[in-house]
Amino acid sequence: KHEYYGPVTLTQALALSLNTVSVRLTMELGAAEVIRTAHRLGIASSLEPNASIALGTSEVSVLELVGAYAPFANGGYAANAHIVNRIRTVDGNKILYARNSDTPNRVIDPRSVAMMNTMMEQTLISGTARKAEIPGWTAAGKTGTSQDFRDAWFVGYTAHLVTGVWLGNDDSSPTKEATGGGLPVEVW
Repeated sequence: KHEYYGPVTLTQALALSLNTVSVRLTMELGAAEVIRTAHRLGIASSLEPNASIALGTSEVSVLELVGAYAPFANGGYAANAHIVNRIRTVDGNKILYARNSDTPNRVIDPRSVAMMNTMMEQTLISGTARKAEIPGWTAAGKTGTSQDFRDAWFVGYTAHLVTGVWLGNDDSSPTKEATGGGLPVEVW
């Protein structure tokens, strides 16, 4: 139950960024289980084991965050987030660098992937990322806004691409009230 919305489903809470629901779920499961899951998905940063972990109080890089969303886009397999796949000469005749392909491990079972995808699709359909909807494409994602508007981000994905957009100030000063559902969604 949420004070403004009455009873809500987990899908509604995720789509609308009702953080109290995330905190309650973290308290029910335990912060240690949340951390184990985050690490299994590819987060390598140290995470603080407290209820506020559900709010993103432990810092991770955008690259880590995007990598952790990749298993939802690819059917449940771990992914090493990277920026460059291949570098070719200007004429395209010679490959100067090619990223080695990994043999991914399944980190989420297909049923859980399907449930998470259904929930995160609602973020674009009825939630905080409505501006991110791409006509003709099934997409999903999650917005985020840190305390005091220091960070605003959106991680969105389709079956072919996972992309994260972060906006903030390098000196960690507050933005002019940027939210994840605003400019990061539009950039995506």
